[in-house]
Amino acid sequence: MLLAIFLAPLAATVIQMGISRTREFAADTGSAQLTGHPRALISALQKLEAGAQEVSLGGNPAFSPLLIINGGPGQFLANLFATHPSTEARIENLLKLEQG
Repeated sequence: MLLAIFLAPLAATVIQMGISRTREFAADTGSAQLTGHPRALISALQKLEAGAQEVSLGGNPAFSPLLIINGGPGQFLANLFATHPSTEARIENLLKLEQG
């Protein structure tokens, strides 16, 4: 029972972050379908990623849900709690949409 008390909030957080990433993919898909130009969205994502690489925020990680691009490195644990999918995954998803 004690173990469940500690693990339940952690599991809920992981599920919430997974839903957030799924919604981000859905938003990308909806935007690409609405505009009819998935390549334009891909270009915008690449520019955001390049800008994020140039300027390190170095701020409090608690603010990461407010960011468009995840601030941390591409590690498994960081991705598990990430609010957004990686830019590479988002671009790959848009390329599949364009082909299909």
